[in-house]
Formats: sequence, C-alpha cells, structure tokens
Amino acid sequence: MWERLLFRIPGIVTALAAVSVGWWVGQSSPLLGVAASVATFVGAIVLFHNFDGVATRRLLARDDRILVHACESGLVSPFRRFYRHLPASPRCRLCLVPFGGLGRWLGIRPSRKNANFCQSCIEAAPLGVHEGRAGVLFADIRGFTPYSEVHGPSAAAEALSRFYAVASDVLSADDALVELVGDQVMALYLPMFPSIRNREAEVMVAAARRLVSGVEQAEGVLPIGVGLHMGTCSVGNVGKGEEKDFTAVGDVVNTAARLQGEARPGQILLSAEVHAEAGDAIPEALPVSFSLKGKAEPLTAYALDASASR
Repeated sequence: MWERLLFRIPGIVTALAAVSVGWWVGQSSPLLGVAASVATFVGAIVLFHNFDGVATRRLLARDDRILVHACESGLVSPFRRFYRHLPASPRCRLCLVPFGGLGRWLGIRPSRKNANFCQSCIEAAPLGVHEGRAGVLFADIRGFTPYSEVHGPSAAAEALSRFYAVASDVLSADDALVELVGDQVMALYLPMFPSIRNREAEVMVAAARRLVSGVEQAEGVLPIGVGLHMGTCSVGNVGKGEEKDFTAVGDVVNTAARLQGEARPGQILLSAEVHAEAGDAIPEALPVSFSLKGKAEPLTAYALDASASR
C-alpha cells in the first residue's frame, strides 16, 4: 500500500503546483495563468527525467525494486499514456517520454547506460533478473532482404522507418515494452503492469491484429508475420559494466521468435499456451504443427490469418 501512495505523490504535488501557480498568475491575466500552469508542469517533466540520479541512488539504497514498485502501483501507465502523445520519437522504452521534438527542446536525454531508456527509468531499474510470467510478441518484415537488394539502402531504410513508426504507435498503446531490432520488433507484456495483469494472451492477440491491420493500411510498409508465446522466463536488467538493458530471456522468447519465423505474410501464429487463454476470442484460429529448430518434438500452434486481403 505504501508503494502506491509513495509513487503517486510526485503526480499529486505536480498537479497541485501547476494549478496553484496558474491560479496565482491568472489573477492578473488568465492567459498568463494558463501559460504558467503549463510551464510548471513542463518543468516537473524536466526535473523527473533529467536529474543527476542523486534522488534515485538514495531510494535504491533503501530498495532496489523502485521501478517494479512503480509499475505495480500503476504510476507508469498514466505517464505512458500522456508521454506517447508528445512529439516525437525516439522515446524511452518504458515511460515513453520523447527524446526528439518537444523532448529535445526540453533537454530530455537518453541514459548513458542505455540509449533506449531515459535516465530516470534505467537508473531505477535494479540489475538482475527474476523468474516471472510474461507474454512475448515478435513481428518481422517479410521479404525485407530481397527488397533491400532490389531497391537499395535508402529505400530499405525508409521502409524500415515506416514499419518502426507503425509498430511503435500500435504496440505502445498497451503497456508493452517495445524493442526494435533490425527488421523485426519484440514486445514484452508483463503482469506487473495493472493494465495487463493476467491478460497477456488477450492483450497480445488484440495488439497483433491491430499491428497487421496497421501495416496493411500504412503506405509503403512491407507485410509482416507475427509470433506469440507466453510462460515463465527470466525478466529484468541484464548488465555489462556500466550498461543495462531491461529485457526477457529464455525459451519463451526463443519460441515466440521461431513462431514468427514460420508465419506467412499477414499471419499470426499463437502457441498452444496463448490459444488456451485467448481461444474463445479467436475461434477461427486453426491448429498447425511445426518442427522448430532446437525443439525435440513438433510444436503445436494455431494460425490466425489477420490480413484483410485473405
């Protein structure tokens, strides 16, 4: 209970400060009052995401699970919903605060330990992993290599950027941790987010449908294949020296990646575990069997043709 109160205090204080400053300044000019409120709120964003780490280090000295508590308390979710609408990418993988556009103007910078995260998030993420339940979504561009050979590096880079834009927009709508790697994207769904809890299968299937649809509707984006799996894996911060990376490792991740590799353009392949929890919502999914590399026995999965053209 104390974690919920502790992690909601900054938001409450910021809101009260913004309203108070706006009301005080607004007595002489309503327009200046609004501007003062916005400036106070923006100043709080800069403070939270550009501090030197002193406050975080003191908190970590008492409890190194600050980030976990923040996610479990629900504090991260409203920040993500707000920040995802601020321009512009790239963004912090966890809180979605922007490094480009408005973020650059405000002086928000990536952490030196990992450029995919802001300093506040990566500093508050404890080093080490723990066993936990997670859902993993992998999506990969189909035919990207031959496309690159025919159209050249500039066109390939543009096509990849368009895919990244669609994937980031679609998948960040949920509290998924999105990682862009080469011509594919991985989204990690953790129950510690209140918006996900034990709904990984339902959330992932819906996200995969939206992703396939978004790719089809976007101009100049190549088709994709998607793989979904869920189960117990090692989740947390993997570090080397001064660098950190919040990710998941284990057979669950590998299986999701291999299912994605078997998916046809516009197709979603679900593991039996995902289908067992989300099957009622996708009666059209058909059972299939694959002999995957590294698996002694054929793997039973379920194919969902999400392409509108099928």
